[in-house]
Amino acid sequence: MAGTSTITFSTPAPPVFDGENYEYWCIKMKLFLKANTLWEIVETGFQQKAEGVQYTEAQLQQLKEDELKDAKALSYILNAVTHTIFPRIMRALSAKSAWQSLEEEFQGDERVRTARLNYLRKDFENMKMKENEDTKVYTSRLLEVVNQMKTYGEDISDARIVQKILATLTNRYNTIATIIEESKDLSQLRVIELMSSLQLHDQKLKKAT
Repeated sequence: MAGTSTITFSTPAPPVFDGENYEYWCIKMKLFLKANTLWEIVETGFQQKAEGVQYTEAQLQQLKEDELKDAKALSYILNAVTHTIFPRIMRALSAKSAWQSLEEEFQGDERVRTARLNYLRKDFENMKMKENEDTKVYTSRLLEVVNQMKTYGEDISDARIVQKILATLTNRYNTIATIIEESKDLSQLRVIELMSSLQLHDQKLKKAT
């Protein structure tokens, strides 16, 4: 009888932040922490054991589990920065405080983040497709702004992005935009599906010329 082998998968290393493009690293790192079920402990923190408080066995077990999760999350964050960034957070006592330190330094305080988000919102609302752009270039430019908005806490739906793209295409896309609007439920249409349809249309236009 042939022996059986067990396939194991190792956890990928966290993305490393070197001081540049914090917004992109932030998105990747959040996903990494979520994949390891650790983002909640980073976002909300955890309750530490208080002196003089009587805890049940279940509560003590939960406190211990949360403390271990926080230690793991903090370890990941510390290992996700280069040696030049490490000194900024090496004395952090929790994953939440380490994350907030990076956020405050590279995104600014609440006032700065609010101002930056308002600027990005205005940039998003004013953005239009240029005459010399194809849809791939335009949507990439738009989604870069969207991704930055998300790092500042903006909850922006696919439906809103889809409507924005369709409303700001140049006149040569009027026909395909009308077809999509009449044949699709825009509230359910994903951005990636819209991009595929528009890029296919671009290919047909190029073949026709």
